[in-house]
Amino acid sequence: MTKDDRAGRPTKILFVKPNEAPFIATDLELLKKHFEVRLLYLGSTKKNLGGLAKTMIRMVRGVLWSDLTFSWFADAHAKWAVRISRLLGKKSIVVLGGYEVAKVPEIGHGALLNPRLAKTVKYVIEHADKILAVDESLKEEAIRNLNVDGKNIQTLLAGHDHEKFKPSGSKENMVMTIGLLDRPVVKRKGLDVFVQAAGHLRDVRFVLIGSGKDGYDEQLKKMAAPNVEFVGWVDHHELHGYYQRARVYCQLSVSEGLPNALCEAMLCECVPVGTKVCGIPTAMGDTGFYVPVGDTMATVEAIRKALASDRGKVARARIVELFSLEKREQKLVEIVRGLVRK
Repeated sequence: MTKDDRAGRPTKILFVKPNEAPFIATDLELLKKHFEVRLLYLGSTKKNLGGLAKTMIRMVRGVLWSDLTFSWFADAHAKWAVRISRLLGKKSIVVLGGYEVAKVPEIGHGALLNPRLAKTVKYVIEHADKILAVDESLKEEAIRNLNVDGKNIQTLLAGHDHEKFKPSGSKENMVMTIGLLDRPVVKRKGLDVFVQAAGHLRDVRFVLIGSGKDGYDEQLKKMAAPNVEFVGWVDHHELHGYYQRARVYCQLSVSEGLPNALCEAMLCECVPVGTKVCGIPTAMGDTGFYVPVGDTMATVEAIRKALASDRGKVARARIVELFSLEKREQKLVEIVRGLVRK
């Protein structure tokens, strides 16, 4: 940990963590290497008034202690972190994940379809000192959908551990994807197209990792051919094994941020098949095969080409080059120090 300010002490960061997502934990650990970090984990405290009141007290105390707040997602928790930071003369950073600035009415996706949430997101983006977008497309969506100037929005690609996610063993004639099996996510991530494509490639093993909450998973299973395997949720160790065995990873989304699972799969030398939506081309580049949104037969043809290709190594090389943890760590440190010095 280095000493950053004129008083010769480390910069203090209140890290507002809304859930246990691995990519949030990654940023937390990167910041801890350079700054004094206090964690405010919201968890289930938002579900009742008593928990919410205690959280707000902790947040005020945390902001008073800190030089800067760092929040993932432009939701209600970030609104309060930004507002309290402004009131107390502290700096604030918020990371956009994608959902906050999305507005896709045809599939009912995006926070901006809800007027109350839209107001919250707009406040956060307009009043945070720095907004970090994991893909340039999210900055463009924020400017277009919220009518903000975007001057405080900076694109900073995610970081992925290429030593943790790496190939091992031989590839199988297997295609995989990941996503919740409830109706909104199935439509958004094109999981129905994935299942339909499997019916045209009966000699190929298709693996869909994810569980459902609204019964829609049963409908998906009924329409699936026998070569589709519904795995449910798996732990990270088991998930790595699927990445390492799969020859092809599909990201057939209608709307996305920059999908972490796609990057992890490419690090394990899966050949990507995806749509040209939001951050998917940022990850894939020219290493995989693109398909139009919702086009089952084009997906079938792209999967055939991917299974026969040898692009797994170049897919891994792209993620290693563009999405290294070292690059994200360096930029995060620069951004924090720049804001605090102001």
